[in-house]
Amino acid sequence: MTFTEKDVRYVADLANLRLSDTEIQKLAQELGAVVTYMEKLNQLDTSGVEPMAQVLYASEDETGSLRPDVERPSIPNKEALRNAAVSGAGYFKIPRVIER
Repeated sequence: MTFTEKDVRYVADLANLRLSDTEIQKLAQELGAVVTYMEKLNQLDTSGVEPMAQVLYASEDETGSLRPDVERPSIPNKEALRNAAVSGAGYFKIPRVIER
């Protein structure tokens, strides 16, 4: 599959990225190569492969949790905001990063 510059510009716009013409051409080739590889992987016969429910452990009686899930009290808002550069109305304040 090939990606056109128009496709890359569209995706970059959705991601709010500013790309140079060189980067757009390079990404068009790279995205095409990724999709081509995915199409190749889709051709593999995986009908005899058991689905995996847990990647970390083979036995059913073990879990992937590294610690028990125990309810604990949360950090008070005032303490959480103590090291904030700027805060107000009980929230962290950050510079606007998306402008359109």
